[in-house]
Amino acid sequence: MRSLTRRLLTAVALTASLGVALAGCDKKSDTATADDMSLGNPNAKVTVVEYASASCIHCGRWNNEVFPAFKAKYIDTGRVNYVYREFLTEPVQVASASFLMARCAGKDKYFSVLDSVYRSQEEMFTTGDYRGVLLRVAQSAGMDEAQFTSCVTDEKALKALNDRVEKYQASAKITGTPTFIINGKKAGGEDGGEQSMAQLDAAIAAAEAAAK
Repeated sequence: MRSLTRRLLTAVALTASLGVALAGCDKKSDTATADDMSLGNPNAKVTVVEYASASCIHCGRWNNEVFPAFKAKYIDTGRVNYVYREFLTEPVQVASASFLMARCAGKDKYFSVLDSVYRSQEEMFTTGDYRGVLLRVAQSAGMDEAQFTSCVTDEKALKALNDRVEKYQASAKITGTPTFIINGKKAGGEDGGEQSMAQLDAAIAAAEAAAK
């Protein structure tokens, strides 16, 4: 199994100090910030926040099987403001590299790069060729190998990523990924987890009714 780079493994040490879960849920945890990546209508009555990891297979399955329909129904129509918040799960170096790479590609390409990562998970985890697969994704987004290497070994950007994760854990009780918070309420109860389209339909309908 090839590691991405030696320096990238510092992500493991940086994230080791993060807690697994906190006891509270800040009502402002669903408010988008400048650090967040988002899609849709920022003025929508409903905000859907997804906490997810690029190396989480459950997040990948939701992205591949549910997100296209969710995007068409709620994001493209302006009914929701969708906020994606980066979380780190094992293998941490893969999640970190994926997020750093997606941000280096630029906001306009962030979600397409992340989608490519999710759709390449099976290949990565089957072959163990994390670097090769992620490099190919980076190249498809217009980056060359030198830019990719510089991006995933950027210690300042890596620290900023870990700082964001710590901040999110301070404002929301996240015990696993993916977790969806809709207008401040965790979908699926305390355990969260993958949400089907039907479950999201019901939760968003309730949030819309409450927002009237």
